[in-house]
Amino acid sequence: MRTETPPTVRLADYRPSDHLIDRVELDVRLDPRDTRVTATLALRPNPAGRADAPLVLDGDDLTLLGLALDGEVLAPEAYRADASGLTLPDCPQRAFTLRIETRLDPTANTKLMGLYRSSGVYCTQCEADGFRRITYFLDRPDVLSVYTTRIEADRESAPVLLGNGNPVEAGEIPGTGRHYAVWHDPLPKPAYLFALVGGRLDRVTKRFTTMEGRDVALAVYVEPGKADRAAYALDAVERSMIWDEQAFGRAYDLDVFNVVAVSDFNMGAMENKGLNIFNDKYVLASPETATDVDYAAIEAIIAHEYFHNWSGNRVTCRDWFQLCLKEGLTVFRDQEFSSDMRSRAVHRIGEVRTLRARQFPEDAGPLAHPVRPKQYAEINNFYTATVYEKGAEIVRMLRTLIGEAAFRAGMDRYFADNDGRAATVEDFLKAFEAVTGRDLTRFAEWYECPGTPRVAVSGHYDAAARTYRLDFRQTRPGAGADAPPLIIPISLGLVGPDGPLDQATSDRVEDGVFVLDAAEDSLTFTNVAAEPVPSLFRGFSAPVRVEISLDDAARLTLLRHDPDSFNRWEAAQRIATGLITAQVRGTTTEAAGAERFVAALGAFLDAEALRDPAFAAQVLALPSEGDIADEIGQAIDPDAIFRARRDLRRRLGAGLRDRLLTLRETLAEPAGAAFSPDAASAGRRALRNAALDLIAAADPAAGIALAQEQIAAATNMTDRLAALSTLALLPGTARETALAAFAERYASEPLVLDKWFAIQATIPEDGTIERIRQLREHPAFAMTNPNRVRALIGSFSLANPTQFNRLDGAGYDLVAETILALDGTNPQVAARLMTAFGPWRRLEAERRSLAEAALRRIAATPSLSRDVTDIGTRSLAG
Repeated sequence: MRTETPPTVRLADYRPSDHLIDRVELDVRLDPRDTRVTATLALRPNPAGRADAPLVLDGDDLTLLGLALDGEVLAPEAYRADASGLTLPDCPQRAFTLRIETRLDPTANTKLMGLYRSSGVYCTQCEADGFRRITYFLDRPDVLSVYTTRIEADRESAPVLLGNGNPVEAGEIPGTGRHYAVWHDPLPKPAYLFALVGGRLDRVTKRFTTMEGRDVALAVYVEPGKADRAAYALDAVERSMIWDEQAFGRAYDLDVFNVVAVSDFNMGAMENKGLNIFNDKYVLASPETATDVDYAAIEAIIAHEYFHNWSGNRVTCRDWFQLCLKEGLTVFRDQEFSSDMRSRAVHRIGEVRTLRARQFPEDAGPLAHPVRPKQYAEINNFYTATVYEKGAEIVRMLRTLIGEAAFRAGMDRYFADNDGRAATVEDFLKAFEAVTGRDLTRFAEWYECPGTPRVAVSGHYDAAARTYRLDFRQTRPGAGADAPPLIIPISLGLVGPDGPLDQATSDRVEDGVFVLDAAEDSLTFTNVAAEPVPSLFRGFSAPVRVEISLDDAARLTLLRHDPDSFNRWEAAQRIATGLITAQVRGTTTEAAGAERFVAALGAFLDAEALRDPAFAAQVLALPSEGDIADEIGQAIDPDAIFRARRDLRRRLGAGLRDRLLTLRETLAEPAGAAFSPDAASAGRRALRNAALDLIAAADPAAGIALAQEQIAAATNMTDRLAALSTLALLPGTARETALAAFAERYASEPLVLDKWFAIQATIPEDGTIERIRQLREHPAFAMTNPNRVRALIGSFSLANPTQFNRLDGAGYDLVAETILALDGTNPQVAARLMTAFGPWRRLEAERRSLAEAALRRIAATPSLSRDVTDIGTRSLAG
C-alpha cells in the first residue's frame, strides 16, 4: 500500500505521454495465490511527446518475474524496477515490443483494486489507476490500446472466463484440469477499462438486434442460485440499449454485452468495455428482497454503465481532471433515461434532493472543488457528488440554454469528432459551438469554480402600469471581487391567485427562460393583471441557492397553482424549512403557520393524492435534517434540528391523520395482486408508507399497530422494510421483536441484512453506538466487505446526525476507529467514510472542537494511506 505523502498532480502540468502502446496481448494464468500475468506491449514513441525520453511504466505492489525487449531478455542493469514502477533509461526510439511477466496474489488483494478474488470469483477493478496492479504500464487515460486477452484457470473453480470485447477462442489444456478463453476488443481503450472475470457463475441471457442490424448476445452473470434475481437487470440492459438508440442515436458496437455481479466491490459499478462489473446490490432483485428504491437504482445504474459505452469508452477523457466529461455527462444521460422510464417530475425532485444532500454541503466545506479540479493528490477521492451530480447539472443547463434540438445536434457532433479519442471539456463545448455558432467560453466557467452560486431576487409590482419587475443579483461565495459572473439559465413564469399568468410577457424571456449573465440585471413583464408570485428556476434550471422573500401565502399559491411540479414541491419544502428553522433559532413560538401548512397539505391531498401518489409522497416528505443544517449554515446544533423536525412531523401526522388513514386503505394492494416495480405501483406504495410514517410520528401506539399489521401482511420488501423503519423509531418491545424476526427471516441474505444494519445505525437514540458495536460482532458483518461497512458505519455517519455528532464525541470516535481499522486493508472505503466529517467547521463550538480532535487524531496516525492522508489534509486545511 502506498503510504508516502501523495504528490500533487496539476492540470496545468499536463503533457502527452512520451510513448504510446498500440497493442496489448495479455496472458493471465489465474491462481488464488500465485497468478502469473504475461503482458506483451507494442510500443512506439509519441510524436507529441519528448524525443529520446526514457520509458517509465507505472506499477503498484508488483513482483517482476521477467522482462524482454523484442524477444531478448534484458540484463538487470538495462532497467530499474521495483513494486511501484519500471524504467528503461535507454529504450529504443522506434517501435518495439516489451514482454513483462509479473506475479500477483489475488486473495491477498483487500484493496479491491487491480485483480482480486471475491467469494471465489476472480475480477478486476482498474479505474482510476488499478491496471498498474496487474502489470507495469502507461496507466493513464490518454494512452489507448487494442487488447487481446487470454485467460486461463482451473475449470472446476472457474468454469466461466470473461474478458473485454468479443470471444475469439476457448478450449481445454489437456491433462491439467485447466481451460482457457481468448477475448479480443477491436476498439482502442485506456487501461482503466480493462476487465476480466473468472469463476463459478450462473447467467440469464437474451439477444438484441441493434438499429444497425448487429445481433448482440446479452448476459447477466450472478452467484450460483441467484439467476432468478437477475431478470430485472437484464431487462434494464435491453431498455437502455433501445433508449440510447432513440434518444442519442448511439448503437452498441460489439457482439456481446456482459454484466457480472460481485459481492465485494468498492464502487457501484464499472463500465469496462463490453464487460460491466457491478456491486451485486445493483443487480440482484426480487419482490421479497428488493425495495422499489432498489429496483429504480438497478435500472439507473445499469443504464449509466451502459451509456458509458459512448460517453466514456468510445470517447474517453484525456486525463483525470476531465472526469466530469464522462461521469457528469453520463449521469445526465441516465437521469434522462430514468425520467422517461418513470415520472419525470418525481425523478427530478429525487435528483435535486440528492444534489442538495450530497453536493451542496460538499461545496460549502473544506472538500469543495471545481467540477473540473485544478489539482489533486489522490484521484480516488475525486469521485464526488461535485463531479457526478453537479457535472450533470452543467450539461442540463447547456441544454436549457441552446434548446433540445441544438443539444442533440451538438451531442452528435461531439461523438463524431471525438470517437476513438481522449477528449477534454473544451472538446465537448467546441461541438456545441460548432452547431450553434455560440461562444461558450463564459459558460465554461461553471467547470472551473467551486462553491454554490447564490441568486438574490426581489419583485416589484406596478398595478397602474400593469408591470412586474424582477431584480436579480448573483454572487459566488469565496470568489474574488474580480470573478466574472456566471451564465445562469432561469426557467420562470408568473403565478396569480387563480393560476398561471400566461398573458404576462417579456421580450427577454425566450421559451420560458431568462439568461442571467451579469452580476445584476432586471427583467420586466408587461400585461400583468394582478400582483403575481414569481415561479423561479422551474425544474431547478441551475444549481444555485435562491434568496427571495416570499411569505407562506405566496408559497401556498405556488403549491396550489404552479404548472411546474418541481416548484410546487419546492414551495412545500420552503414552508417546512421556514417552520423548522424558526423553531431551531427560537425566533417564533406561534403555531398558526404550522396549522396553515397542515390545512394546505390536507387540501393538496384531497385534490391530488390519488391522481399522482408518487408526487404526493414527495410533497409530504419534510426536508431532511441535513437540508435544515445546510439552510442554517453555521453554528449547527443537530439535536435542536432533530427536535424541531420531529415536532413538525407530529403536527402533520395529527392534523392529517384521518386523510392518511383513508389513503392507506384506498391505496392498499388488492388481495392476491402480483408485485410490480413499475412507477405507478411504486408511487402508491410510497404514499401509503409516507402516511404510515406521519401517523406513527403523531400517535406511536397507532403507528406500532399499523406497522405490525403491515409486516404481517407484506408481500414485498418495500412494505416490509417501510414498516420496520417506522418501528425502529419507536422504542420498545415491538421494535426489538420485529428487528429480531427480520434478521432471522433473512439470515442468508447479505444484501437484505445490509438494510437491517442501516435501519439500526440510523436510530436517533443514545443507545445506538453501543448497538453498532454489538452489530459489528454479528456473523453477517465483515469489515472486509464494503457493502457491510457502508450499511452500518456509513449509514451512521451520514444519516444519523444526532448520534454521529454526540456531545460526548463518541460518534466521532466510533467512525475514526473504523477509518483507522480499514485504512491498512481498504483505504478507498476508509477515505470515503472520512468525508462524513466534511461539515465539521459549520457545527456549534463544542461539537466542532470534538470533530476536529478526531480528525487530527486520524491525521497523526503513522503510515496512513494516500487516500486518507489526502482527505485529512484537505479537511483540516485553513
